[in-house]
Amino acid sequence: MKSNITMKDIANKLGVSSVTVSKALNDKEGVSDSLKVTIKKVAGEMGYRFNSAAKSIKDGLSYNIGVMIPQRFTGMNDSFYLRVYQEIAIHLDHYGYFGILNILSSEDEEQLNFPRVYSENKVDGIIILGQISKKYIETVQNMDLPKLFLDFYDEHAAIDSIVTDNFYGAYELTNYLIQSGHRDIAYVGNIYSTSSIQDRFLGYYKSLLEHGLAFEDRLLLNDRDERGYYIDIELPEKMPTAFVCNCDQVAYNLCEFLNASGYKVPEDCSVVGFDNDLYATLTSPPLTTVEVDIEQMARTAVKSIMDKVSNPNRRNGRVLVQGKIIYRDSVRTLDADQVKINNKPQINSK
Repeated sequence: MKSNITMKDIANKLGVSSVTVSKALNDKEGVSDSLKVTIKKVAGEMGYRFNSAAKSIKDGLSYNIGVMIPQRFTGMNDSFYLRVYQEIAIHLDHYGYFGILNILSSEDEEQLNFPRVYSENKVDGIIILGQISKKYIETVQNMDLPKLFLDFYDEHAAIDSIVTDNFYGAYELTNYLIQSGHRDIAYVGNIYSTSSIQDRFLGYYKSLLEHGLAFEDRLLLNDRDERGYYIDIELPEKMPTAFVCNCDQVAYNLCEFLNASGYKVPEDCSVVGFDNDLYATLTSPPLTTVEVDIEQMARTAVKSIMDKVSNPNRRNGRVLVQGKIIYRDSVRTLDADQVKINNKPQINSK
């Protein structure tokens, strides 16, 4: 790769003028949004590097975007949001920006403290990645800079958000279980914890309604406390034939617990997850799950925050990114006789 790539090199490769490249790289008017994206992408692929220090002095910008993740989503066993951050950093580089990872400590969240990247004026905008508390959302609203929610939303906050289509993904997963013969299906997740868990539950519930299946309280299993930390899952006395878990990590925890309790997946009960992260392949057998399009979510988030940096009044509302089901071996197809047996009331012998 040639060193010291110039705007002229980029212009020659794309067949446009150097002036067009300059306008695109500096977010000036006169170039369409689609061409700007193309030019910035090619510039990054060719190894072009902005002189951020000089541009910062000239434009009064830091050329940094903060990516804030609540501490509870960054444990040793949590990898999903770090993968999202990596994709965000890659796409920010195409715009000549750096991504600054900021972990929101539980203490700062409880005490409603501003993140340091904001209070020390280190960023031009901030992406909040992962559900924050209702009270802390008010703190974010008071931040005087472009901001964006990623992987969650709050209908009472006038802040744009980008989320995977949680409702439809869980709806399709539950449809698949029902098509596979299951009629007694539980949902695993604290529906008061995050907007994603709640929307996935609603997708599951809609599928039950459409197929004329009754929902019972025993079929809603809690997986975490009010602070978002995992708790032991309590199995219902009458076991369902399938479980829809709100994420792959919870599905993994459930499979481990089922195995320790003498149940086999999928012979005794089927389990599905959501995310298609590392945990989907650590279970035995691997999980059927919904794959979240992390790359598309990151690309959409970066474009949105860049638009807001250029125009702070820009509003996009809530943007949904589609996922897809990844079929593996954690679901067993029940035949008609098995369905009848599983739907008979259990008799407790004494």
